[in-house]
Amino acid sequence: MSRVVLDASAILAVLNREPGWEKLTPDLLSDAISSTVNLAEVQAKLVEKGLTPDDAWEAATSPVREPVDFTGEHAKLAGSLITQTRALGLSLGDRACLAVGLVLKVPVYTADKSWKNLKIGLRIHSIR
Repeated sequence: MSRVVLDASAILAVLNREPGWEKLTPDLLSDAISSTVNLAEVQAKLVEKGLTPDDAWEAATSPVREPVDFTGEHAKLAGSLITQTRALGLSLGDRACLAVGLVLKVPVYTADKSWKNLKIGLRIHSIR
């Protein structure tokens, strides 16, 4: 199995058992990574629900094998993706996920259906 990148929406789907979560099998998750930007998004959502910051971080990182530091290369690419993603309403976090996938040349998984319309040279899997 090769690495895959999880978007915040995919991680939240796993944690909350939302529709599509079952597509992220244990085998796939065993090689899943996520940008620290996306993990911060997940942690923030969990803190808003009442978890302590430490518990929220532990939960946010539990579905992934490792966090991937958001580098200058990722930042430049995420910023550059604005023209291709603006019409779909993608956030900075969404573009951060895409940037990590593009740099590492690995597919990304999201729960956001609109990503299916992106043509950026990257395999994108929507779990919904």
